[in-house]
Amino acid sequence: MPSRPAEARPTVFAIWLVVAGVIGWIAAFALTLEKFHALTSPGDGASCDFSVIVQCSANLDSPQGSAFGFPNPILGLTGWVAPIVVGMAILAGARFARWFWWCFAAGITFAFGFVLWLIGQSIFVLGTLCPWCMVTWLVTIPTFYAVWVQLLRNGTISSSERARSIGAALSAWVPLMAFVTYAVVLLLAQIRLDAVPQLIDILF
Repeated sequence: MPSRPAEARPTVFAIWLVVAGVIGWIAAFALTLEKFHALTSPGDGASCDFSVIVQCSANLDSPQGSAFGFPNPILGLTGWVAPIVVGMAILAGARFARWFWWCFAAGITFAFGFVLWLIGQSIFVLGTLCPWCMVTWLVTIPTFYAVWVQLLRNGTISSSERARSIGAALSAWVPLMAFVTYAVVLLLAQIRLDAVPQLIDILF
């Protein structure tokens, strides 16, 4: 019986993991610095405080900003290392066992769920949009979709050729999935906070 051809190295997926991990880590590092500044200089605003709605201070100082008893950016400083390492390992030719992919997907799924919770808290409870937090949202959302599509492609979810084919077909749709999610978040922020005009003023 002929053996199944080896799976092609998912180079684009690996590069995305590295890029997303670096961007997410930078955002977490920036928020960590802002938290240190707030602790050492109480009363000073954060450098990312642009308006009442678009700011970091309210999020960092809130209970939601330390959901597990310590500042949330610490999760980012540690957690974003994983996609960087996995992406670099794939580019170097590494292949991972099924249990490893399930553990990695569990971590990414936790991050995605936590981000969705933070988005809801920011928009509906705190009434603010934290710029560095939004950078984290920006990379977490497509990473979640990309990882689960990759699990379909590499046979982690199912070893059937049909599942692999579906995963391969869905790969091209990951950007659209992310943009649709961004659009929903932006729509909620606009309805609740009238945030779009302020975001446009800050960006342009």
